[in-house]
Amino acid sequence: MSRIDESKKFIPVRIAVLTVSDTRTLPEDRSGQTLVDRIQAAGHLVADRKILPDERGQIAEQLRVWIADPEIDAVISTGGTGLTGRDVTVEAHRDVYEKEIDAFGTVFTILSMQKIGTSAVQSRATGGVAGGTYLFALPGSPGACKDAWDGILLKQFDYRHRPCNFVEIMPRLDEHLRRK
Repeated sequence: MSRIDESKKFIPVRIAVLTVSDTRTLPEDRSGQTLVDRIQAAGHLVADRKILPDERGQIAEQLRVWIADPEIDAVISTGGTGLTGRDVTVEAHRDVYEKEIDAFGTVFTILSMQKIGTSAVQSRATGGVAGGTYLFALPGSPGACKDAWDGILLKQFDYRHRPCNFVEIMPRLDEHLRRK
């Protein structure tokens, strides 16, 4: 069963936060701030934070910049995961993924169903890996950010979490790039 192994030392993860919105500014960004607050409360570092419009190319380019930055271990975006024409965050993430973490979206949907019922089908939360960096796209509501962080990412970004976690395999995420 899931547990924290107190004999292990906590390892902070460096996480960038991206809010995707055509209208929000930093002072109005409740979802991004929800993530920042939770990341810091858990003992991790907010490596960078930006707000970008719902433009697929701009989102993908910012993800690539952060993927290339050795000081960033993970990126969490919020917004642009819905079904409307301007919702392109999922497509931008998939433009850069090397591998998709299929179960992330599934587990997020299960958590969402417990809170918002069948409305959870309208979310396209996704996760993946590229260049040794974890990438997650969350819906744009503070509640969805809380659910994803509290229900999934808090534990998976804790090296002490057992039986397994994202942190313990971080050194091996880009091993295919180092093969001879």
